Amino acid sequence: MDLLRFATAGSVDDGKSTLIGRLLLDSKSIFEDQFEEVDKISRSRGYDYTDLALLTDGLRSEREQGITIDVAYRYFSTPRRNFIIADTPGHIQYTRNMVTGASTADLGLVLVDARRGLTEQSQRHTVLLALLRVPSIVLCVNKMDLVGYSQEIFEQIRDDFTNLTARLGAPAAECVPISALNGDNVVEQSANMPWYEGHPLLHRLEHASGVSGRTLGDTRFPIQYVIRPKSREYPDYRGYAGSLAGGVLKPGDEVVILPSGFTTTVKEIDFFDREVTEAYPPMSVTIRLADDVDISRGDMITRISDQPTVTQDVEAMVCWMSTTPLLARQKLSIKHTTRHARAHVKDIDYRLDIATLHQDLEATSLSLNDIGRIQLRVTHPLMIDRYEKNRTTGSFILIDEATGMTAGAGMIL
Repeated sequence: MDLLRFATAGSVDDGKSTLIGRLLLDSKSIFEDQFEEVDKISRSRGYDYTDLALLTDGLRSEREQGITIDVAYRYFSTPRRNFIIADTPGHIQYTRNMVTGASTADLGLVLVDARRGLTEQSQRHTVLLALLRVPSIVLCVNKMDLVGYSQEIFEQIRDDFTNLTARLGAPAAECVPISALNGDNVVEQSANMPWYEGHPLLHRLEHASGVSGRTLGDTRFPIQYVIRPKSREYPDYRGYAGSLAGGVLKPGDEVVILPSGFTTTVKEIDFFDREVTEAYPPMSVTIRLADDVDISRGDMITRISDQPTVTQDVEAMVCWMSTTPLLARQKLSIKHTTRHARAHVKDIDYRLDIATLHQDLEATSLSLNDIGRIQLRVTHPLMIDRYEKNRTTGSFILIDEATGMTAGAGMIL
């Protein structure tokens, strides 16, 4: 059955966790005792409704504060499709967690509180979805019950959001007016909004175009681990393990090893306890080659005809996630696919103003949650593609060498 990965986005208290809880409840994806426990906790807190957000907010601090902090993954299915949901936090302090959840999504579900309209954080998350090249976006104008199910308010927010996505070059968004708490237009059509002639949210999710599974294109196989058992059973076994990031590999294919440039042929492909006739994303396999060549972790196997760019100079858009500002001439560690190196920030080209989308060319630093374009020089060659071409070989993370913490996420231009 087809699989769709989608991530929620939007400002804090826009109802993301409540919407996921409603989807799980109305699609009959939770057990009765789970619902009874959530209802019991809601009543003990004095609520006159069942707080469905408790179905996804699992950390104690999340339940105490009533906000999402970590990314919560939930799974459910309908007769038509399987789903993996990444419920991401809306608080600006946890923007890094939103980037994590959205980075592998096929669809971004942006929630907006009908009373507040587009906030700065809603716009920030939409900009990140555009930078992350999430293929599809759906706007849910939530809490319509609190504005009297007003068609005028929905259309104003829809027009503002459509204008924003057009300026970002993001895919055109589908827009649905909902009430996650009451279930309006979530799974079933709402009688409270007869003016809305579109489909409910679940129908749109079931029919959205997903890209999970085979991702054809240029062949990319970053080496994660070199397997040399040296056992009596396998005295001469030499295999190269990793996850295919693009294209298809078959025994007999002529390939090149980067960055060395050595050429050879694929001899066998091992998948768990058996050989396979082909490998494709996102399969994790072990490749055996016809020749003994010098390969180590961080190298890449690719076809001779569709090689990535091998370079030490990188231009990228970066979402900065550290409380310590990013400065020109700063030194950091960089992790790209399975390759580690040190990076030197040559220059900060500009900082993107989230509210106006203006490029601040005078910016000399990037602060927490800022988005900007930078130039890097790395100590070892990287095998890169543009992010829009390959989300795996076109992305990287920057790491603070002093703390070991992830400081930024980059999308290669």
